[in-house]
Amino acid sequence: MSVATFDRLLAELRPALTFQDTNMRRSVSPEERLIITLRYLATGHSFSALHFEFRMGTSTIAGVVRATCSAIWMRLKASVLPPPTRQQWLDIAQGFLERVQFPNCIGALDAKHIRVKKPPNSGSQYYNYKQFFSVVLLALADTNYRFIIVDIGSYGSTADARIFRASRMGRWLLSNQLDVPQPANLPGSTGPPAPYVVVGDEGFALSSQLMPFPRRGLDAKRRTFNYRLSRARRFVECAFGILTHKWRVFLSPIQLAPQNVNVVIKACVVLHNYVRTYEATPDEDAQVESLPSGSDTIQLGRSGLAGLRVRELYADYFLSPIGSFPSHQ
Repeated sequence: MSVATFDRLLAELRPALTFQDTNMRRSVSPEERLIITLRYLATGHSFSALHFEFRMGTSTIAGVVRATCSAIWMRLKASVLPPPTRQQWLDIAQGFLERVQFPNCIGALDAKHIRVKKPPNSGSQYYNYKQFFSVVLLALADTNYRFIIVDIGSYGSTADARIFRASRMGRWLLSNQLDVPQPANLPGSTGPPAPYVVVGDEGFALSSQLMPFPRRGLDAKRRTFNYRLSRARRFVECAFGILTHKWRVFLSPIQLAPQNVNVVIKACVVLHNYVRTYEATPDEDAQVESLPSGSDTIQLGRSGLAGLRVRELYADYFLSPIGSFPSHQ
């Protein structure tokens, strides 16, 4: 984070980080509170290590980090993580079309397991299929590696599809409460209008997604569809990578109670978007390449045969002269 970005962030948070001095002791200044919190999030150092770095009590540092993370979320979420408008959905779809030639795509969806210390008396609720304890960050990302909508705090043992269905994000998307644009013709196509879709991996349920074609016996159309879809899905994977690389508290198990872990994740998500807004440059963007086939798309408000028909519509378009591009060959 640059000095200019830090100063801008401090100015926005100062009212929430300013406390009154007392006759007994001086309050911790807003500058110190923000520096301590950013140091914790950026390094993942324990509160005991920060105690020696800043010469403050461990309990004081814990309180400062918790309060500052809450202030970051409450003060900044409305500006850097607002519900998208219809025009913003169209802008996101244009980004996917220009960057990876995937039309009518309004986001890439995936879930990231955040390592945590096993909470007391939690049994196997937080134990995931990767064999560690975690809470889940479910996120929808755009082509600027910014998070559009997030759901935070689900148990690590819960399947991605179940988290999506139970989350406000899933309910809003599937019931079209987010002002998603109506179906539109694919670029250059005179065929039936195609719905706006969200791309994700095959961990999501068939009732809310388009499953990929089988990996065996793929013909040219199915290989092309999987290739194009996996290129679009890569953005959310890159967003998680950028998040983890910058905020290294995620590189080791977070030694906090689950409710405080959620506060830390919320703060990092907001800071990720904040930094991407004010500091990201094209040179820093990750190169989007193809992934192994095995991805899928979530098609809003449809399931079963309707979803299969939409998948066929996209697959036919990607193989057609107006929808293909040379790297398919």
